[in-house]
Amino acid sequence: MTIPDPRAVLALDLGTSAAKAGVVSLDGRLRGDARAPYPLLLDGEPGRAEQDPDEWWSALCQAAAIALAQAAAEGPLLPVAVCCVGQGPTLVPTGADGHAVGPAVTWLDRRSGAETEEVAAALGRHGWSVTLLGSARRLASASPGVAARAAWFLSAWDHIGLRLTGVAAAALHDPADTVSEDDARQAGLDARSAPPGVHAGSVLGGLLPGPAAELGLPAGLLVVAGVNDAIATFLGAGLTAAGQAIDTGGTSGGFGLYVATPLSVPSLWTGAAPLPGLWYVGGAMAGTGKALEWFVADALGGVVPLATLLAEAAPVPAGSGGLVFLPYLAGERWPLHDPSARGAFVGLTLQMGRGHLARAVLEAAAFAIRHVARPVVDAGLPFRELRVTGGTAASRLWNGIKADVLEVEVAVPQVTEGSLVGAAILAAVGVGAHRDLPAGIDAMVRVAERITPNPDAVAAYDQVFGVYEELHARLAPANEALGRLDPQGFAGLPRGAAARPGGGR
Repeated sequence: MTIPDPRAVLALDLGTSAAKAGVVSLDGRLRGDARAPYPLLLDGEPGRAEQDPDEWWSALCQAAAIALAQAAAEGPLLPVAVCCVGQGPTLVPTGADGHAVGPAVTWLDRRSGAETEEVAAALGRHGWSVTLLGSARRLASASPGVAARAAWFLSAWDHIGLRLTGVAAAALHDPADTVSEDDARQAGLDARSAPPGVHAGSVLGGLLPGPAAELGLPAGLLVVAGVNDAIATFLGAGLTAAGQAIDTGGTSGGFGLYVATPLSVPSLWTGAAPLPGLWYVGGAMAGTGKALEWFVADALGGVVPLATLLAEAAPVPAGSGGLVFLPYLAGERWPLHDPSARGAFVGLTLQMGRGHLARAVLEAAAFAIRHVARPVVDAGLPFRELRVTGGTAASRLWNGIKADVLEVEVAVPQVTEGSLVGAAILAAVGVGAHRDLPAGIDAMVRVAERITPNPDAVAAYDQVFGVYEELHARLAPANEALGRLDPQGFAGLPRGAAARPGGGR
């Protein structure tokens, strides 16, 4: 009898709403996994979206303990590395001891737009690092005390890397995003904005005794530098060649397509892929994954199980009977780039029930992907397969809707937690367990199911998508007017006072 290889990686992912931990074997099996939530702080100043990095750490430790216990219950376990990936661009002001000295400014925060444009003008470029520098510049101005206590301004995964190893670094997969000390000075900051750059997937150092004890791992275990969770998901979904596309899932949602040469597509982002000789083009949305969670937990108060809603949505015809949902609950990033965009149900009638609303939310996520992908297709870059990952990939109904809306085959990986598998691939390659990233992907990723489009649904969705695409522009004036209203101004009005003719009281 062959004894299973006990070697495995502890993969960590700092998501927008929760920390995830997975114990991934070197052949890609998910031996244990767990998640632990933390809040997003949106109150107070308009545009604020912050988190407490200490709550990140507590959640990581909680999730890791559960995942490691699950893995150990399965059989012999030999951890060989740790790797943390995460949300971004998210800025963490961090002290020399590895602890945050202020809140993390998440990628959802909208307060540093002017500073980011100033940094972009000074450096003559846009991109990930420019956004982080813009957030740091605003922090230095708005919270000088916090900035003064910070030894480093770090991304989310670099903050955890420092806490794990005591090594401050800026881990990136694309050297073009490296921030030099001169870049920091031109941005109006000092060298603390530019920790030493390292390549994602390289060994940062050994796990310190304190964090090792909290995580339940041996001190000295190798820690491998992480990367943005979207890039990790490219790896974990098994993308290896030009023409392959991905739905990254998660809270925000996103679309990316691998291409053989760098190119510029209007309204979208192009960057280096994590594999040599490849680039990606695409964009991230703001809350398509979060929209279903909002509908279940907030709009319906959590009284209806998700499984029930999916069952009610399944028999509703494609197009939800003429109901369209706009998933712009946190504004929208690509391709609209409109922080003032708002969500909406459009087309409600008395004949519609809860299943129609649920299906419209599912369809909206697929429409949002198609909206991002349309400029790619228009640029002559069609794709025939979409890899789906994250929690949304667990629903066969949702995967089928995406196949129909995009008219492509949807490929579902055996392990849909792509960010965790991607982190594990980075770690396994970083410690020499696999030769390189392509070899790691080949060893650790397999497709479990392929779903082909339904031609009748494709035709229906083509019509509905045209409406979806137009609605943002049609509703924009109303949304802008609503955004200018002070919601606190209605709190003290007598019931019905705002509706009286002539505005009288």
